[in-house]
Amino acid sequence: MKYLIVGLGNIGEEYRLTRHNIGFMILDALAGASNISFKTERYGDVAHCRIKNKQLVLLKPSTYMNLSGEAVRYWSQKEKIPVDHILILVDDLALPFGAIRMKGSGSDAGHNGLKNIALLLGTQAYPRLRFGIGSDFARGHQVDYVLGKFTPEQMEALPARLEVAIDAIKTFVLAGLQTAMCNYNNK
Repeated sequence: MKYLIVGLGNIGEEYRLTRHNIGFMILDALAGASNISFKTERYGDVAHCRIKNKQLVLLKPSTYMNLSGEAVRYWSQKEKIPVDHILILVDDLALPFGAIRMKGSGSDAGHNGLKNIALLLGTQAYPRLRFGIGSDFARGHQVDYVLGKFTPEQMEALPARLEVAIDAIKTFVLAGLQTAMCNYNNK
């Protein structure tokens, strides 16, 4: 069985380690733990790995956040991966820093990357892992906050939180979405 694991983020050095790029950071941590590297291909950086008998295609879209659906649609069709085997890794302002929430469907909650994915997949019923980035910003400064860097305290805590996200991905692949939700939501 194949799975498409997509980390959302923006390309470019100026966005590296920003809150909006947590999806890229999770995939980088997973690739590092699996001793694999990404290769630039059509619509993004791609890596392949196995977890037991499951084949994973890791994708960091190069389409910028708001057009992520193009990369997701292309790779899901190319690899013949059904929608329920796609997992989108995304930042979430509504969750405190480091909190994880997995869902099998839902609204885009104003996230333009998720909005574009739903549009191009033709459904909002695709699994996602939301990683909390908190909401400690002044009114009107949401964009600056999302595109800003994590605090030093958050950077110190980040490796442990990335490990939890990786474990949630592995559980999703090996035991299914319901088990992953039960084990990792609210952790």
